[in-house]
Amino acid sequence: MKYYFYITWVMLMIATNVFAQGHNTKDYKGKTFQKPFVHDPVMAVENGITYIYATGAGIDELSSADGINYKAEGSVLKNIPAWTHDSVPEFKQHVWAPDVIKYHDKWYMAYSCSSFGKNTSAIGLLSNKSLANKDCWKDEGCIIASRGARDNWNAIDPNFVIDENDTPWLVFGSFWDGIQLVKLDKTMHVAKGEKPRTIARRFAFNIREVPESEGGPKKLTPGNYCLNAGQNAIEAPFILKHNGYYYLFVSWDYCCMGTKSTYRVVVGRSRNIEGPYIDNRGIDMINGGGYPVIEGDKKTYEAAGHCAAYTINNKDIFICHGYDIALDGAATLIKKEIKWDNNDWPILQ
Repeated sequence: MKYYFYITWVMLMIATNVFAQGHNTKDYKGKTFQKPFVHDPVMAVENGITYIYATGAGIDELSSADGINYKAEGSVLKNIPAWTHDSVPEFKQHVWAPDVIKYHDKWYMAYSCSSFGKNTSAIGLLSNKSLANKDCWKDEGCIIASRGARDNWNAIDPNFVIDENDTPWLVFGSFWDGIQLVKLDKTMHVAKGEKPRTIARRFAFNIREVPESEGGPKKLTPGNYCLNAGQNAIEAPFILKHNGYYYLFVSWDYCCMGTKSTYRVVVGRSRNIEGPYIDNRGIDMINGGGYPVIEGDKKTYEAAGHCAAYTINNKDIFICHGYDIALDGAATLIKKEIKWDNNDWPILQ
């Protein structure tokens, strides 16, 4: 069992229990918040209504008519599909890190099912004609799954991307061998003959000494460093298209530990959906590159990460969750406008 995932799971359960004590499910649903409790948020807009989806029991949903006040709508998945338990036997109902996109007049939602301390995971798919039809999400089965004894990647944290040829892709991944990209077909499942490949890692794939802060002393080599998932602290990819580039945002370091969290977001970019994704120093993200975007300011948020980014009404919007210091490290929504510097790198306002 990987130590990091054990600690992450324990802290996430603690955070969930603390939240539940203050806002149990029955009381929370239907209430409105300006700073909603969310973890791993994504956003969609339909008919002037903003929807937020996030990690939670059956996927948490919030809605807002003004983009300021968010109403808790309850859970998307009233009944967890049976196949998820077959694919990930230890998975229950705490669904991680959804993503949502409109493609060919239909909404699609991907979501993560994972098992305690392992990369035995699966990314599921739902579809709906309208986000307003809250009880009409249709199960579309599994997009992709990982197995601990088979794969050196983890099928969680999905993000849909549509390229310039109207071809859908899925970028995903957490720890192990980093961020993965795979081509999808028009049904939003993995295209025939396609396999995921790594497009970003936290560390370069070479021999290096491991400092004590990372579990050393020992040497990591191309043959063994990914086997300890905790050494490759990268996850939660999200790709935004802007001015001819694909921008790959990823989270570094550790989530889910309240005020002990160290999450931060970095970015690289490419003219091609398949990469390479290069940072402002010219370093490929597959070799550990990343241009800083956001981290904890140590005043309001101890750490911030698991982001999403969109162009909506001619504005570029960035959202993520931050571990709020005033709320003892509870995860709350951060929403900022993206501006661009003279070299087309993002700056949050």
